[in-house]
Amino acid sequence: MRIAVLGVGGAGGYFGAKLAHAGEEIVLVARGEHLQAIRSEGLSVETPAGEILVHPALATDAPAEVGPVDVVLLGVKAEQVADAAKAMAPMIGPDTCVVPLQNGVEAPAQLAQALGPEHALGGLCGTISWVTAPGRIRTATDTDFIKFGELDNRPSERTEELRRAFDRAGVAAEIPEDVHKALWEKFLFVVSFGGVGAVTRAPIGVIRALPEVRQMLEGCMQEIFSVARARRIALDQDVVDNTLSFVDSLPAGGTTSLQRDIADGKPSELEAWNGAVVRLGEEAEVETPLHKFIHDSLLPLEMRARGRLEFPAG
Repeated sequence: MRIAVLGVGGAGGYFGAKLAHAGEEIVLVARGEHLQAIRSEGLSVETPAGEILVHPALATDAPAEVGPVDVVLLGVKAEQVADAAKAMAPMIGPDTCVVPLQNGVEAPAQLAQALGPEHALGGLCGTISWVTAPGRIRTATDTDFIKFGELDNRPSERTEELRRAFDRAGVAAEIPEDVHKALWEKFLFVVSFGGVGAVTRAPIGVIRALPEVRQMLEGCMQEIFSVARARRIALDQDVVDNTLSFVDSLPAGGTTSLQRDIADGKPSELEAWNGAVVRLGEEAEVETPLHKFIHDSLLPLEMRARGRLEFPAG
């Protein structure tokens, strides 16, 4: 398959490198020093099992150089999806599909609106991977996975072919029976954990151990569950209990990208996480007071990180 990765960060770079290492024709669309390093030295991924070094078929910052591909793996930040959809137009052929890898639930609809629903898949992934230097990525575990499917959940040859490509690359890949359910299951976990972690500045071990904060975490999950069910997402009745059990299995020092970005004074995905819960809840006439509290509490820091507000750090 000819597969383009647009946004060669931790997730996009990791999955792209695994596919390239397995022999797929991979095109990387990146920028700046990261792109220059990939062009000159290849893309290196440090894994628990050792280093992978790949040289993509093409590395560029211009989608027009790429031409139509079979699949686009979209690894940009959630806020960049709409602009990325416009930029990738030269890579979209009659049968091209786009797999969004963002943490959130709005990307598939954004892609469908910009490119046509026939080109958009639902997608999500699980990986603890990050860029350590230009041209270099590190992944912390060997349990990375990816899930994707047609927006109407019908079986298709293109999703099966992509799943087989990931299988050959040694990546756990799944086509869920209901990709929207899978998206919201992850959303319920990541956004609740991320929001509570960011507002408390505490790792998951502290969050789950303090009864008051654990109750807040559970309440955030319940709000997302209510919004999802109001939007006709078929989440299981015990999804909150199951997610809390998963939380109890995590390393005590765990944090999320949202929490780390807020703490470091960087722009975060606040609007696509807790902000999205509030927006989607308002559309469904479901109240989300905990997520609104988290969003509004973090908003000044988010605006300062984006240069829209100035006040001293303290």
